Amino acid sequence: MKKTNRILSLVVAASMMLGLTGCGSSAYSTGSSASGGATASTAASSSAAGSAASSSSSGAASGSQATASTTAEAGTEDLNVMLETPVESLDPQQATDGTSFEVIADYTDGLMQMDADGKAVNAIAESYEESDDSLTWTFHLREDAKWSNGEPVTAADFVFGWQRAVDPDVASEYSYMLSDIGQVKNAADIIAGKKDKSELGVTAVDEHTLKVELEAPVSYFLSLMYFPTFYPVNEKFYDTCKDTFGTSPETTLSNGAFVLDKYEPAATEFHLTKNADYYDADRVKLAGIDYQVIQDSQTALMSYQNGELDTTLVNGDQVDQVKDDPEFKAVGAGYMWYVSPNISKVKELQNENIRKALTFAIDREAIATDILKDGSTPTYTAVPPQFAAGPDGSDFSADQDKFKDVCASDAAKAADYWKQGLSELGVDSITLEMVVDADDAPQKVATVLQEQWQTNLPGLTVSIKVEPKKQRVQDMQDGNFELGLTRWGPDYADPMTYLGMWVTDNSNNYGLWTNADYDSIIAECTTGETATDPEKRWTRLYDAEQLVMNEAVIFPLYTQCNAEMIKSNVTGIEYHPVALNRVYKDTVKAAQ
Repeated sequence: MKKTNRILSLVVAASMMLGLTGCGSSAYSTGSSASGGATASTAASSSAAGSAASSSSSGAASGSQATASTTAEAGTEDLNVMLETPVESLDPQQATDGTSFEVIADYTDGLMQMDADGKAVNAIAESYEESDDSLTWTFHLREDAKWSNGEPVTAADFVFGWQRAVDPDVASEYSYMLSDIGQVKNAADIIAGKKDKSELGVTAVDEHTLKVELEAPVSYFLSLMYFPTFYPVNEKFYDTCKDTFGTSPETTLSNGAFVLDKYEPAATEFHLTKNADYYDADRVKLAGIDYQVIQDSQTALMSYQNGELDTTLVNGDQVDQVKDDPEFKAVGAGYMWYVSPNISKVKELQNENIRKALTFAIDREAIATDILKDGSTPTYTAVPPQFAAGPDGSDFSADQDKFKDVCASDAAKAADYWKQGLSELGVDSITLEMVVDADDAPQKVATVLQEQWQTNLPGLTVSIKVEPKKQRVQDMQDGNFELGLTRWGPDYADPMTYLGMWVTDNSNNYGLWTNADYDSIIAECTTGETATDPEKRWTRLYDAEQLVMNEAVIFPLYTQCNAEMIKSNVTGIEYHPVALNRVYKDTVKAAQ
């Protein structure tokens, strides 16, 4: 017997509705008219972009496809896209950043994909079944999906990719997506070296049937299936390149809408072309995508104005210049920016009063309104607003004043905590260094933070260390930092995508904070009885967030909204605050 995953439908649908109201700007747009049907526990369609079939639906982006067919002839134009940061990795099991995820998803399909409303709909999976106890999922793969070398996409490709994700020798930073988050059977023990990767709860029943076994029910399991860590990898192809996998077009294999045909690591420009052998090729209207990495926003805007880019980010004073232009859009990005203090290694930051002084000394409204000017919203919670909805459909973080006693913009409180902290440390001054990305916007934010802290906290000196993003992330993961300006984008529509980061020993717990009560709550909400009680789980997740905020484990800053320029002849770019920020399968660039 099969059943509908009602919790997933509620969480994903409601959270995406919340996401579409974000950014504090009337210019907000999804960039696409795509729409999709409801997701049932058994879904089948003739193509990934198809319409509903009998009692189930693929929910794919048929609305955007219809727009495309009436707007331009297919495959005549490349889309020229600005990136603010370079790709870090094109290995789906090794990638950790949103830019890499976007590009990987351009040329790779997983079991599921996102429709324009963010719902999980069929991709390589043609249909699926969920057991009554929600511990077994069976996916039936479409038989017309193939890799760009002509080989069919099989269940074994998913088994190999997932085994790579949990293999200790691969050391994927996102391995926890299969263990802590996805609850795939034996994943945790394999990651810990207690079991062999062959014991992972994923089995190729036959060439086109994949069985997945879970340790505990996961209400949002389907939405994980469009996340790149869960993407397939062809083992035979991988064995021909191994250490160079994903570093060039020759060492990359596509089963998706596009094929990578120009790329090298740290490239400032690279290109993908339409995959003529894609199972849903008729849906794709672009000839290709040309990505250009431009970290200086003024240079990027000039390139846009000169016709070299079809879409670019703008920020700061640029927004004032272009906000009345009909090509200006404010688009929810989903990322929360925050400062992470190195609690483990920096003596001064081990002091809770010092940490609270730093967070109270920040004027988040000034950062969002006066510096970024892109619709980003000040954030005072560990889980940002407008992406996760609870059992009753309400936004988990709608109340941004719930932690005002421990996180607010209050210079007087900051001074009091600062004075107490200095006294406890027996010093009258502190010097700290903050590491920050080399991109334009983070550097502007870092400069303002430096000014606010040094103005409001007498005796504090903050220096700024600018690094390429890849190096900054590495330094923070290695603990080689004091303060770090960083961001996190939700991988799926549930508060756990943030709260899971601060579990002891999580690779994204940069400050190496540890709290047994916190770990216990997260475990209770993941594998305990609370995991299957939506209302109680929601309450306990609030309890966990309270611990993070009470101890000032992070200093939340703002939830990012991208101010973008998009050429008027470009339609159908899908924007999502969760997992994959931009999707181009239904994008059209009309001839001018």
